[in-house]
Amino acid sequence: MSLIGASSIIIPIPYTIIIFLIAKQYDPTLLAIAGGTGAALGEFTGYILGFYGQKILSEERRRKMKFMVKLFGRYGPLAIFIFALTPLPDDLLFIPLGILRYKPIKVFIPAILGKILMIYLLAYFGRIGADIILLIFGEGNMWIGMTITTVLLAIILIMLFRIDWEKIFEKYAAKRGEN
Repeated sequence: MSLIGASSIIIPIPYTIIIFLIAKQYDPTLLAIAGGTGAALGEFTGYILGFYGQKILSEERRRKMKFMVKLFGRYGPLAIFIFALTPLPDDLLFIPLGILRYKPIKVFIPAILGKILMIYLLAYFGRIGADIILLIFGEGNMWIGMTITTVLLAIILIMLFRIDWEKIFEKYAAKRGEN
């Protein structure tokens, strides 16, 4: 379920609700390992889309985007972990990482750790109070989430292609050199 749910790019498949509901019958640790691994693998749909979609970019755009990888630098794994752990839309990060050809292992390890922890928390709290959470948030918010994710994805991709990452990197490098 997590693999399929996380594989969807624009239309969210609410596998987390299913985790809440089945958490009463299953061990949260086993759910976390199985669900987290499936979700991390599913997120690679966005990465692969970006990886192969990168071919449609001009050579100049690709060159400028390489500087983004340098800016992503050492905080990249932390950002991936946070996006995987939280309800932030992962595809907003995984697609650009694929475009940038960020090393898959550097994407997968923090993604699997974040997803395992996320699923564990979902399963644990689902075991305690799935009914309460469903009453508070309801299932009717799916279209709102899908719309927000689509708009954010479009904004991020537009920014990714419009920003001159080379200039930003040069400013950053110059600033670091002054200190």
